[in-house]
Amino acid sequence: MPSNTSTPRLTDSRLANVAARQMYDGFERYGRRFREITCQAQKRFEAKDWHGQRADALDRLNLYRQVVDGVVVTVRDLLGERLVHKMVWASMKAVYSGLIADRADWELAETFFNSITRRIFSTVGVDPQIEFVDPDFERPSLTDPQSLYKAYYPEDLAQAVRQIMRGCGLSVPFADFEEDCRQITERLTCFLAKVQTTVSRIDVVNSLFFRGKGAYLVGRMYTPQGLVPLSLVLLHGENGVFVDAVLLDESSVSILFSFARAYFHVMVERPSDLVQFIHSIIPQKRIAEIYISLGYNKHGKTELYRDLLNHLKQSEAQFEIAPGQRGMVMIVFSLPDYDMVFKLIKDHFAYPKKTTRQDVISNYEMVFRHDRAGRLIDAQSFEFLQFKHGRFTEELLGELLDVAANTVSLEEAMVVVSHAYVERQVIPLDIFLLEADEDAANRVIIDYGQAIKDLAVTNIFAGDMLLKNFGVTRHERVVFYDYDELRPLTECNFRQFPQARSYEDELAAEPWFHIAENDVFPEEFLRFMGLPISVRETFLKYHSDLLDVPFWQQTQQRIKSGEIITIRPYRDTYRLPQPSDILDS
Repeated sequence: MPSNTSTPRLTDSRLANVAARQMYDGFERYGRRFREITCQAQKRFEAKDWHGQRADALDRLNLYRQVVDGVVVTVRDLLGERLVHKMVWASMKAVYSGLIADRADWELAETFFNSITRRIFSTVGVDPQIEFVDPDFERPSLTDPQSLYKAYYPEDLAQAVRQIMRGCGLSVPFADFEEDCRQITERLTCFLAKVQTTVSRIDVVNSLFFRGKGAYLVGRMYTPQGLVPLSLVLLHGENGVFVDAVLLDESSVSILFSFARAYFHVMVERPSDLVQFIHSIIPQKRIAEIYISLGYNKHGKTELYRDLLNHLKQSEAQFEIAPGQRGMVMIVFSLPDYDMVFKLIKDHFAYPKKTTRQDVISNYEMVFRHDRAGRLIDAQSFEFLQFKHGRFTEELLGELLDVAANTVSLEEAMVVVSHAYVERQVIPLDIFLLEADEDAANRVIIDYGQAIKDLAVTNIFAGDMLLKNFGVTRHERVVFYDYDELRPLTECNFRQFPQARSYEDELAAEPWFHIAENDVFPEEFLRFMGLPISVRETFLKYHSDLLDVPFWQQTQQRIKSGEIITIRPYRDTYRLPQPSDILDS
């Protein structure tokens, strides 16, 4: 017999409370799992479980989307016909704000809420009624420094170094603890003497930073001239843990937190405190980039958007076509006084490109999940950006509407960009070489070859090695940013050119032998790189092996055998000379 009762309809206020609680619970699930994965990093390092470490990194990258997807489904079912009632969402935002007010990671919680609202509404621009555009709370000062770092007062520098090293908290032994301490002390003493200063205090973050095969101790030294960065790099070799390098300058520490590297795994109670600590020693690094480098990439994206909005309020500059050769797949624009670029996929790709829009998006996704080895720029994907019409030059707006009309539209006095990749601007390598002096050009062309090798050992084949597809950072690091032809190195078939059977074969306009889609001929690379004559000899001196099949096939074999190849994010000059620095594979 059917029941005459029915589920009572919740009032808007009650519904907002229930839905906000569901979103808060989702954020708690995300945070709990994020911490669980991050906590495993030290155990992976101690066990030299590099494959487990990579699996954890991938799990953590996928986590945010998985949790948000689940919460979106729950909220859709709960709100039903009131799904897009903005008054309900405004109430949800108020309730949610109250729930997160006392959290140490409230800023991350705000971004989590925004992720769900934007999935529901596909908001053009921003809507302060239903999104946290500006933070609801003031960033608190660090009330308990001991929760973040330990301070050392080095009356005896050697003793302070031993105390710092004992504080690492690893459960596995050092290969030669005393020798490491001696060399660190010697390196610090030489540095202080060279810059003619003294150190009165050393702060060291309580938790180690883990990434790849490395563990990083991060700190700062107080001197009369100001703060000096300090980072010790720990590796786990055949005979135990050892200190591989000592980094004592802003440039080298900034490279550790580069936008072209995988994210760190580091445990911290209040993320904003750690971000401020890091910013104190590398002040030129954006707050957004520091959040991203710590694995809080979604909130880093929020901070980047806020930074852009603040810049647009203070600047009258117009967006213009970015410097460099025009691409066949992407159109790129920038502001002359802002160091980010905006990349849009074109509606149609010029011949001979065979890739599709979805291929390009998939490659950007692959880069996000991959070990970027300091060579692939991390791009943030934005949807439904909105700018005033007058912020664009006529030339740029005309070209956008011509080649990317499926992505760019005009709505009254606004330009709406439905999808863009936003990433750090670098100097295109071909332009850098035209303007650089001889020494700089040679340094960078050596690093260009090393960039190709670094990508190869992480199972990435760049595909198009033209100089215009590479860029140079402010630290003179060469990075790659053209992802439309990226593919796993292990999917390539590296071949030598067959010898011609006759004189007619040599003169033929088309190849006289079969070429499969995955065939690659390294001896042809030099022809297509476009190296200026002035640097060609230098390139061949250091990287002629790139033009022969054995390098590529041997690298493929190492990858297929399961070897994870170490790429150090610092120069050899920073390394400590000790016999125990030979790594396990």
